[in-house]
Amino acid sequence: MAQNKTIIERIDPPNWWIGFEEPTVQLLVYGKNIGKAQVSVKYKGVKLLKINKVENPNYLFLDIEIAKTAKAGVLKLNFNLEGKAFVYNYELKKRENNPKAHTGFSSADVIYLLMPDRFANGNPAIDDVSTMLEKSDRTNNDGRHGGDLQGIIDNLDYLADMGFTALWLNPVLENNNEHYSYHGYAATDLYKVDARFGDNALYLDLIKKGHQKGLKMIMDMVFNHISTENYLIKDAPMEDWAHQFDEFTRTNYRAPVISDPYHSKFDKDLMEKGWFDHNMADLNQDNPFVEKYLIQNSIWWIEYAGLDGIRMDTHPYPEQNMMSRWAKRIYTEYPKFNLVGEAWMQKISTTAYWQQNNINKDGYNSNVRSITDFPMQEALNKSFSEDETWKGGMNRLYYILAQDFAYNDANELLTFLDNHDVDRFFSTVNYNFSVYKMALGFMLTTRGIPQIYYGTEILMDGIGGEGHGTIRKDFPGGWKGDKVNAFTQKGLTAQQIEAQNFAKKILNWRKAKSVIHNGELIHFLPENGLYVSFRYTENEAVMIILNNKYAQSLSTTRFNEILK
Repeated sequence: MAQNKTIIERIDPPNWWIGFEEPTVQLLVYGKNIGKAQVSVKYKGVKLLKINKVENPNYLFLDIEIAKTAKAGVLKLNFNLEGKAFVYNYELKKRENNPKAHTGFSSADVIYLLMPDRFANGNPAIDDVSTMLEKSDRTNNDGRHGGDLQGIIDNLDYLADMGFTALWLNPVLENNNEHYSYHGYAATDLYKVDARFGDNALYLDLIKKGHQKGLKMIMDMVFNHISTENYLIKDAPMEDWAHQFDEFTRTNYRAPVISDPYHSKFDKDLMEKGWFDHNMADLNQDNPFVEKYLIQNSIWWIEYAGLDGIRMDTHPYPEQNMMSRWAKRIYTEYPKFNLVGEAWMQKISTTAYWQQNNINKDGYNSNVRSITDFPMQEALNKSFSEDETWKGGMNRLYYILAQDFAYNDANELLTFLDNHDVDRFFSTVNYNFSVYKMALGFMLTTRGIPQIYYGTEILMDGIGGEGHGTIRKDFPGGWKGDKVNAFTQKGLTAQQIEAQNFAKKILNWRKAKSVIHNGELIHFLPENGLYVSFRYTENEAVMIILNNKYAQSLSTTRFNEILK
């Protein structure tokens, strides 16, 4: 029997590995009328536990058990469809036991967030691909500009020299949509890198070369939704693969409703089941086949690519118990790995709800170690532009840290000044360079895991209300012919160069400072716009002073408990 790829269009995951803690894997088999086929397996240490036939005859779901004794090799899946027999060769690989892989990210790292389409164009030949619907148009703020994985590879030295230790790329998976797909959040294939960025092999090359330069890789994933152009939506396995409505129904975007002890079922259902946008089908994580598909996809990418972390987009939007099981499974297979959930909340209590082992009244445990610290982000964007009042100015920062008791571990929070969804920091603080220095210095020395958005180090500006394209501008120097090159400082203003050098100095100093990574924190009530804090261990202390007013002297008497 010869392998037949005309009947079977694809199997997800494309391959699997031996040696996982969880011995079973569910294979999604897709092909014309494949649901009518009989299937058998004969491989030492492997059992076909169940053949799941679903509503759509173009799908089969095969539950396979892989014993600890099984060896790596080619598993032959034998199909018989209407009297025609054929075989599909499915590879079971040996896991890579690389001690440097899957180490996770922590407060010892500083993460650089970049949007691949807007960072650097390393291969103009793939700006337009015949099989992809949307073509490049750099004049369109919301169009594709041509940034790619090769562009990132070409500039890894810049990122490493600056002092960053981890990279978070906005999604790199295929987004083959008609328009507005450069951001990557409407995937048409969850196992394939977008051809306009490169391919899977190039993504692996990027990670390998990044690791060699001390740069970890965090992959951006989305469980809440996929593109309506994805084959799993266009020809869905079953009706409830995605949430369905009589007409387009948008989510209410009110994430706090999930933890609200008084929430109505109507509000919670709309939050969880409503669609993000017309072209983003909302996946139904209550469906056990959807759950397995998504969890296995995460594990596949971690093992295949040697990832160091996952950032989960819109973390509170999918079914919360499924998300908890996902995180638990990841940490079971990769104990040193790390996950960060995007929980876009303005309140500390609703943010803390989503961190693992938090004491929640409803007993919920997300099992997610790191959560985005939006309350701190808001405080950093407001504190320096306010009058010094009982609650405002430096007191705003003080009160944020004073509520860290609400978190299971505040040092695991992801802190940031800005990102791809909010106004650029330099714009929000009215282009005040002193504020930039204070805020960046504070973020890089206080508790948490700092993340810096590409271009923040050179004072890039932009207001999201004017269109997302304004906060996702091209990084200068990433395209041939750019008059300004931030990688070499050519054409930068004196202030931009000072900002970049300032960031570089702190970032590289921070690398070796365990007192900053894991030291204790003590701070003192702000007085007259002066806010003083310390990071300390038994052997070392670092003093951080913020002055949000005029030049003034600082009496150190009240700091004697630490200065001594």
